[in-house]
Amino acid sequence: MSFLFGVFLIGAVLLIAVGAYGIIVTRNLMRIVLSVEVLTKAVTLVIIGAGYETGNMGVAQSLVITIIVVEVMLLVIATALLFGAFTNNGSLMTDKLNNLKG
Repeated sequence: MSFLFGVFLIGAVLLIAVGAYGIIVTRNLMRIVLSVEVLTKAVTLVIIGAGYETGNMGVAQSLVITIIVVEVMLLVIATALLFGAFTNNGSLMTDKLNNLKG
């Protein structure tokens, strides 16, 4: 294992810790979405590090670009849903979203 791959792993572990903390602690839906984005950035960092370590940077870069495209599409959809929830309720706190029952 090279030094650079170790740095990638340490960075990914820190990003995973920050993302998991954000998901567990907060009750705001926008912060939860941003924490999921941080988690996906950690995954892309691990993929780039693994590509560097194995010598398959082309495959790693293509996977990361695909992940980024899917991530942006999901972020747009989640933001639209959050905007709809905010206009209906006036808040993005999960405790106050109980009037969304069908």
